[in-house]
Amino acid sequence: MAGERSLNIPPVYFLVALALMGFLHYVFPLAQVIVGPLRYLGLVVIVPALALILWAAALFKRAGTGIVPFSPATSLVLAGPYRFTRNPMYLGMAGLLLGTALLMGSLSALVVVPAFMALIAERFIGPEEAMLERTFGQPYLDYKARVRRWL
Repeated sequence: MAGERSLNIPPVYFLVALALMGFLHYVFPLAQVIVGPLRYLGLVVIVPALALILWAAALFKRAGTGIVPFSPATSLVLAGPYRFTRNPMYLGMAGLLLGTALLMGSLSALVVVPAFMALIAERFIGPEEAMLERTFGQPYLDYKARVRRWL
């Protein structure tokens, strides 16, 4: 099912989370916890989060390894942001959501961020880590022992 498979990728989950944040912010606003110019701190989070995603993706491209989850991994990328997080692209997506929630300023938008992170960890990160352990063995296990999943 090519159509079904194309919907089961992290950017789709990110877009759904973004839409859910907007829906909750405008339809079910729990509380406006950040107001006025302080909301623009969201941009301070969004810009580096986007840069993190682009940097990590460029390293995958340079290494010639698959960026789509569960595609064959041909290289273990350990440089750049992978020195401090095993999942910079997912971390960047969470950062984009957090920055957007800060811009919105409502508690209802903020609750989506940890839910997104938990879902991504369950649906993608756990299975990807198992695949990388099978593919790369001890070098990946050593890396996993040195570098945290998120931060």
